[in-house]
Amino acid sequence: MTDLNAKYLSEVSTRLEQLAGPNPAIDEAVAVIADSLENNGVVQAFGTGHSEAFAMEIAGRAGGLIATNRMALRALVLRGDYDVSALGGAEFERDSNVGANLVDLFDVQPNDVFIIASNSGVNGSILGVALAAKERGHKVIAVTSMDHTMKVQPKHPSGKRLSEVADIVIDNLAPYGDSTMALEGGIGIGAVSSITAAFIAQRITIGVAETIRLRGKTPPVYISANIPEGDEHNRALEDLYGDRIRRDA
Repeated sequence: MTDLNAKYLSEVSTRLEQLAGPNPAIDEAVAVIADSLENNGVVQAFGTGHSEAFAMEIAGRAGGLIATNRMALRALVLRGDYDVSALGGAEFERDSNVGANLVDLFDVQPNDVFIIASNSGVNGSILGVALAAKERGHKVIAVTSMDHTMKVQPKHPSGKRLSEVADIVIDNLAPYGDSTMALEGGIGIGAVSSITAAFIAQRITIGVAETIRLRGKTPPVYISANIPEGDEHNRALEDLYGDRIRRDA
């Protein structure tokens, strides 16, 4: 293993060990989501750019919770009235006007909880969705880099960061700029936010499933579609929620 690989492994493992330890924010998120699901709620997951991987880790994967829905900006084109040209650049995720329009495309009900991932926590669409959720009375859980977000200016007209809107804030422990190392000359490398976010997503999922089990109920969890009867098991549970959960490509 090269020195750079060993250093990167250390940067990743140190953060994962910290996230595996006592974490009141994650514990609170687990309790809020478990209560939501027991009251027929759905977890509404959202992220843009690389943070969409977090929403995919939360919603619609083997070992994950059935009552989860992934919101994505492309739904504004697929199901809304935005032109496909809107998908052609980074400006879409910075647009402060898309948040409420995106939420309106989904069957969001009173007991639903929103969990939103954004490393920077300042882009317009992220704040738009978070504010729309709060205006509708929903709990909002944020997964963000506190080191990064406090060093950059908000891009939403509200002047707020995701961490300032959310009810629960989980720090993904990524450094400013998401680079854990630098090459000679100062070139940043070794991004870590996707790895820590995936770990947070799985810790929440595991925690919610175990909480529901300890309450004497069977956790509604996906099994792999690539094992016998996987599709049948999953569809039967998905049908309980109808169009409230969508599994678009």
